[in-house]
Amino acid sequence: MSNQNDNLIVGLDIGTTKICVIVGSLTNEGLDIVGIGTCPSKGLRKGVVINIESTVTAIKKALHDAELMAGCEIKSVFTGIAGGHIRGFNSQGIIAIKNREVTEDDVRRVIDAAKAIAIPMDREVIHILPQEFIIDDQDGIKEPLGMSGVRLEAKVHIVTGAVASAQNIVKSCNRSGVDVADIVIEQLASAEAVLSQDEKDLGVALVDIGGGTTDIAIYVDGAIKYTSVLSLGGNHLTNDIAVGLRTPMAEAEKIKQAHGCCLAGMVNKDEVIEVPSVGGREPRRLSRQLLSEILEPRVEEIFMLVNRELIKSGYEHLIASGVVITGGSSILPGMPEVAEQIFNLPVRRGVPQDIGGLTDVVNSPIYATGVGLVRYGSTHMSLNNFRIGQENIFDKITRRMKEWLGEFF
Repeated sequence: MSNQNDNLIVGLDIGTTKICVIVGSLTNEGLDIVGIGTCPSKGLRKGVVINIESTVTAIKKALHDAELMAGCEIKSVFTGIAGGHIRGFNSQGIIAIKNREVTEDDVRRVIDAAKAIAIPMDREVIHILPQEFIIDDQDGIKEPLGMSGVRLEAKVHIVTGAVASAQNIVKSCNRSGVDVADIVIEQLASAEAVLSQDEKDLGVALVDIGGGTTDIAIYVDGAIKYTSVLSLGGNHLTNDIAVGLRTPMAEAEKIKQAHGCCLAGMVNKDEVIEVPSVGGREPRRLSRQLLSEILEPRVEEIFMLVNRELIKSGYEHLIASGVVITGGSSILPGMPEVAEQIFNLPVRRGVPQDIGGLTDVVNSPIYATGVGLVRYGSTHMSLNNFRIGQENIFDKITRRMKEWLGEFF
């Protein structure tokens, strides 16, 4: 990897509200965060790029800041993808084992068999995540290499996304002067940063509430079983404040961050906040209770929809260690309390764990996806041949695009 120093891994979180670049360095002790760059994002809506120019400008600025802080030149990044077009489903494949002993070739073949399903032309596979392997009825095998048997089955979780959305992300990165090493769905990245292995083994739901989307991932027995994206997020809260208090969007965002609380019971009745008006009118003084009465129903709605996804997944009884909420919007006071009321499960805020370096800076749910992308990069760099991934990702998406367009013309 040509980020000047081979041990550097860069995560690029292209979010609806902010673009964030995090530079991690692999040391003998683990992962150290050595550089961070952020820039407000204007070119996305609900997690999907709608303006490449604005996105490229923001990425360049964030990259520049991160390069200055880390003292390196960034050439390639692991980037996240989100949006309502992301779909995840489970699949399985079965093959006969050639030499009665499982080889890497057998594992590759069984995963190919599992992904041999009809995928619409305008979509492409982003991830194939193995859940478990079964050899001759012996299930729960995580690492089948070298084991003996005659039949090998693989259960996998396949995530697909819209070709065009993936292509716009790759294009934005390329035009900012960096290669894309891999595209990762954001909830998978956030899970890498904030969940412990014990939680994944026991069963946990991760809810990443960003600006434009809420990303859900459910882990049971240490493997990902369900993924989903809702097109709802913190921007809806800001919008509700702007409409409810009749104040400009930029001011509504400031009010949300400074005074927002999504549980009216936690707010002192006498607290007053100053609200700027629209169109040059005088600012007004309003009770903070009113603000939380605007936020509470919307936060409840987001968690109700998440709860519906948990029930739809069929795993709601298996998430014994509860729910972990992360992402910028989860910082709002009262979030875990509202979530506990709706899920009837223990809820905690997730911040990036087990990292060194600039820990005090990234110790916030805002950076969960960015740190997770670096961690994903560090585990997957050694696993698959890195260079192959780099050349293929754009070609792969372009090929899908051509096939898809070819169907129409």
